[in-house]
Amino acid sequence: MYDPRSKDTWMVFKIMGEFVEGFETLRPVWPAVTIFGGARVPREHRYYEEARRVAAALAKAGFSIITGGGPGLMEACNLGAVEAGGQSIGLNIKLPFAQRINEHVETSLVFDYFFVRKVMFVKYACAFVGLPGGFGTLDEIFEAITLKQTGKMPDFPVVLYGRSYWEGLLEWLTREPLEHGMISAEDLGLIHVTDSEDELVERIREHYSAYQRKLGRDDAA
Repeated sequence: MYDPRSKDTWMVFKIMGEFVEGFETLRPVWPAVTIFGGARVPREHRYYEEARRVAAALAKAGFSIITGGGPGLMEACNLGAVEAGGQSIGLNIKLPFAQRINEHVETSLVFDYFFVRKVMFVKYACAFVGLPGGFGTLDEIFEAITLKQTGKMPDFPVVLYGRSYWEGLLEWLTREPLEHGMISAEDLGLIHVTDSEDELVERIREHYSAYQRKLGRDDAA
């Protein structure tokens, strides 16, 4: 009888190959900001233009832009990065339904495994921005928050852009998880929400500069 798990051990080499390629490709992009956002947002939607401006502002401040490399707000961010003269990176994923790599990605990687892709989103970023999005965006944002909460990565900013989109989620976090002791008030402080591109960029610049000083370096952005 055929055992579909019989080749599981050999998957280790494929997984290892994705990690090696990711590390070698992304090492030069530091400092970078990883931006998460929905793939289903059309170009004519106001979120698209907002995403484009946010990425451009970060690129002008000296940060490479990492996205999921697909359409929608990912495309908008890669476009904004290119227009501002910054590095535009896309980390795509193979899905049962094809997700094309958008035309504004300059450095591209394609993964079979979500968990490897998630490591790459985090490994070379010094901040994370959550734009409006669906389950994938929520998954990625909460991954970053959990890594901060548990001390598995430095205290890099996690910024949600678009107060009207995110306020319902924040109200629920306060009303349910916080009220029932599932999280603490300090945990809520791990998230910053803003409608201001300038505030977003300045917050990320300040954190990155402080991180560089902590490491004893003088090459802060």
